[in-house]
Amino acid sequence: MSEPASPLRKAFAVWSGGWVPIRSLSRRHRRRVLKHLLALTPADRYLRFGYAAGDLQIERYALGLDFARDEVLGIFNRRLELVAMAHLAYTLTGPEADTAEFGVSVLDRYRGRGLGSRLFQLACVHARNRNMGFLLIHALSENRAMLRIAEKAGAWQEEVEHGSVSARLHLPHDDWRSHAEQALEEGLGELDFRLKHQAKQLQDFVDSVQTEVRELLGDDRPPPPPPKTDPS
Repeated sequence: MSEPASPLRKAFAVWSGGWVPIRSLSRRHRRRVLKHLLALTPADRYLRFGYAAGDLQIERYALGLDFARDEVLGIFNRRLELVAMAHLAYTLTGPEADTAEFGVSVLDRYRGRGLGSRLFQLACVHARNRNMGFLLIHALSENRAMLRIAEKAGAWQEEVEHGSVSARLHLPHDDWRSHAEQALEEGLGELDFRLKHQAKQLQDFVDSVQTEVRELLGDDRPPPPPPKTDPS
């Protein structure tokens, strides 16, 4: 696995615009998580869960997320819609106690922007700082995007069976840089979310005022149809 960017390089990436804000999610974001997962196309649901997950199955998954044990990371657009999400699942006991399992989903219209890679990179940092030695990725063999991300990071395939692949990535030990990177990401992600929230509140207020003004002026009626032309 390549060495993570230093906090100085991360700050430069933010300043230059080559950065995507990521926010740590909590229980109060559960409804947004559910809305995001339900918005996935059938093909993306299949790639994310490994089967054709229906609405009820997705709802059970979202309601079963343990935010106290696991970590959930999200990317929001300007309308505060959760457009990409990663789930880091931790097993606290047993032979896999040093391993975090990674899962990711990105809405179809936001694919191809590197959001999955960004979530994967930050998930590795979070797992390192939780003293995890490995990151485990379960993916369908047809999920080439996820497998490319894992392969590029240096993960090796442990098992290929029934159309699915299990890949494992060795994580280096945490250090001051990994903790500084996580702290910087969390702070900037929180700031970005607050700014977007304030901007959305202002836009909603402006929209409501404009609607009231149009109603007072009687401009809320649809425009009249265009006059008919003489066919002759």
